[in-house]
Amino acid sequence: MDVLRPPLIRIGGRVYRKNLIREQPFPHEEEEDFCAGPGECADEPCDAFVVEETERGFQCRLEVPSPLYKYIIGKKGETKKRLETETRTSISIPKPGVEGEIVITGQQRSGVVSARTRLEVLLDSFRRRQPFTHFLSLPLNQPAIQENFLHFKEEVLQKCSKDHGVSSSLFQNPAKLHLTIGTLVLLNEQEIQKACDLLQQCKEDFVDQITGGQPLTVEVAGVEYMNDDPAMTDVLYAKVHMKDGSDRLQMVADQLVERFVASGLMLKEWDRVKLHATVMNTLFRKDPTEERNNTMPGKSSLKERESFNGQNILKAELRILIFCLTSLAFAGSFPSHPEHPGREKRSWMCAVASPAEAVKELQLG
Repeated sequence: MDVLRPPLIRIGGRVYRKNLIREQPFPHEEEEDFCAGPGECADEPCDAFVVEETERGFQCRLEVPSPLYKYIIGKKGETKKRLETETRTSISIPKPGVEGEIVITGQQRSGVVSARTRLEVLLDSFRRRQPFTHFLSLPLNQPAIQENFLHFKEEVLQKCSKDHGVSSSLFQNPAKLHLTIGTLVLLNEQEIQKACDLLQQCKEDFVDQITGGQPLTVEVAGVEYMNDDPAMTDVLYAKVHMKDGSDRLQMVADQLVERFVASGLMLKEWDRVKLHATVMNTLFRKDPTEERNNTMPGKSSLKERESFNGQNILKAELRILIFCLTSLAFAGSFPSHPEHPGREKRSWMCAVASPAEAVKELQLG
């Protein structure tokens, strides 16, 4: 049919254009009758867990960190009772603070599977709401970086000391300068060990291949702020790039995040890792009630702050020993809860040099 001269149809004094209808024939297929019996779901390939058959029916075990027990129990045990009633199962939970397995038992396998699935959905939802406890990072606490950072801090305080809200408490601790690759919620020692084992596996699978087993030389130079409005800046960071202009460090970071996300230990936030070293953050402020924006006499203008050049102040080169000695590391701080008494505001860093290496506390905040 010519689209410029389509066939016309006249009906009741009106003219309509007749469009071409394209139909693609499909061979006729007969549907097979299928009737699922009560026990046929045992062979479902989607079951990634084991349901054991016992003398009294079926049971399934689920490993859950003790800090999440309270979400399964609910207020006055209402959540647990509702799950048991709706799935016709019995859910046994260890005592608070005791690491162990949650055991689901029931007379019907389908009920046990349903209870397990609903528990996993519930736990995933509450895990996403937890503040992160650890982060995967590359340390940048070499002496040259620390020295230049202190020069940067000194000059910023000299030039911007009249700005209300600019104080030394906004600056990162020089000993804790790092490149954050991703954040994690690890709620017990088993999850920490799983993360360490996965990190070592990443070394064998792709890190050695990307780096050639050699240290990567990177340059830390210049500063940038996170958002588009310099007047509303919360985070100021140092820019990091490979000295040879390659993207090997970016490749390592992206593939690490991809592997940790696939394992369920990390949530995917961005398509690519933003390589940056935070140097100033309003979250570091010792007095949270202090106003950030307040016009005061003698306050430096926005133009002066925008023209401030940190390129030559924060400039240094360092060699990152990726998995050669003590390099790629987990760092984090434990929130205050009964499972970690007395560990509030304690940060640590553990480097993985071999699969058998235990978690080491190298930094105390």
